[in-house]
Amino acid sequence: MASFYFWRLATKPVKNANPVSWLFQSSLLGICLFLLSACGDGTSAKAAAAAAEPKTIADYFVIKVGDVPAHLQVAVSHFEQERGLMQRRDLGPDDGMVFVYPSPQQLSYWMRNTPTPLDIGYFDAHGVLQEVYPMYPYDETPINSQSNQIQFAVEMHQGWYASKDLKPGARLDLTALAAALKARGFKPEHFGLN
Repeated sequence: MASFYFWRLATKPVKNANPVSWLFQSSLLGICLFLLSACGDGTSAKAAAAAAEPKTIADYFVIKVGDVPAHLQVAVSHFEQERGLMQRRDLGPDDGMVFVYPSPQQLSYWMRNTPTPLDIGYFDAHGVLQEVYPMYPYDETPINSQSNQIQFAVEMHQGWYASKDLKPGARLDLTALAAALKARGFKPEHFGLN
């Protein structure tokens, strides 16, 4: 009985002395309903949530080497760098991986469990290409950088650097790399990038 009483009060018409106020409230309610229906299935909310989530090692970023755009996965953690491009046979013609270190050092790579022939480019802290070496499938011979001032390494299909006429002196786009690091949830300044 009490619930009927409250329902009756809630549905009892209330006289509004100001028809403009009633019109304003109706319009506002209509706009709210329209906006809610525009959101519909929550697609825009899902897209916003996805954009806010950090990217992963599986995501590609367009980062230029010289004037040539490359589609690079960004390997930062020890596990990502250790795994690298192992077992990969699905690289597109301009796909590769950039390995990012917090400070310059001598680097060494090998091709354990890697079936795709690759080139490795060693870049200094300023993003300048210093050295390029071919790497052969499953070859576990270390490919050491000659310089101990290397901070970034970029693996691409074997012959990619030569086919794009990229030689020592070409520059890695560090602005795009910093943006990729940020999208991955890392602080670019930790790697000397602003």
